[in-house]
Amino acid sequence: MSEPLLSIRNMSKIFGGLVAVDDVSLEVRRGEVVGLLGDNGAGKSTLIKCVSGVYQAEEGEIVFEGAPVTFANPMDARRVGIETIYQDLALANNLDVGANIFLGREVKKRRLGGLMQTLDDKFMLKESRQTLDSLQIRFPTLTNPIEKLSGGQRQAVAIARAVYWDAKLMIMDEPTNNLGVPEQHKVLELIRTLKDRGVPVILITHVLPDAFAVTDRVIVMHRGRKVTEKITAQTNAGELVQYMVGAREDAAA
Repeated sequence: MSEPLLSIRNMSKIFGGLVAVDDVSLEVRRGEVVGLLGDNGAGKSTLIKCVSGVYQAEEGEIVFEGAPVTFANPMDARRVGIETIYQDLALANNLDVGANIFLGREVKKRRLGGLMQTLDDKFMLKESRQTLDSLQIRFPTLTNPIEKLSGGQRQAVAIARAVYWDAKLMIMDEPTNNLGVPEQHKVLELIRTLKDRGVPVILITHVLPDAFAVTDRVIVMHRGRKVTEKITAQTNAGELVQYMVGAREDAAA
């Protein structure tokens, strides 16, 4: 068994008097997809926001690539290779694909003898196309504004952005929400592609067929607590639903 890429140890997050995450521990290894399941209010998104630097936990430790880490903000997490794709995708609707992949990290070139800098749109477009090609993503054109793309295409752009910037761990929050069936399948294919490339994925979802389609392990949370961890091939939807609604809990979870 390989050493974990990510270890979350005894993490707790409190908002006022509400314990949103209660003493949760989990591990993620290279090249695996881990499903994080739970009903609304289970604490799964709060847990991930602690990992990605949005929140700072009151208790617990994050170990990444064998070393303890702390993230004051999401950019700290991105610098070490943890990329999180939230439901809103954080894309700029008025910009094209290349501009979105390089959003906040734009490449510039000097003109007029170095006196001024302009965006190197040609380079960013070329790099974006190569990244999309490597993921077997095909768009008719990359120069249309993001707002003209479908939901599945937008997810693909967000994933390509993370891949281009050398994500070591991908966290995806409900990536198939509000997508048609063909686009849901494409997103799941992209998750499998990431796995094949050795990039582990934490998949936050309430859609059990998605979890069974792509995950190696599933972790269920209920009211802020981790209530079970199962190898996906050794469980079933009925059993997981019992954990999700609080009807069952493993003592060793």
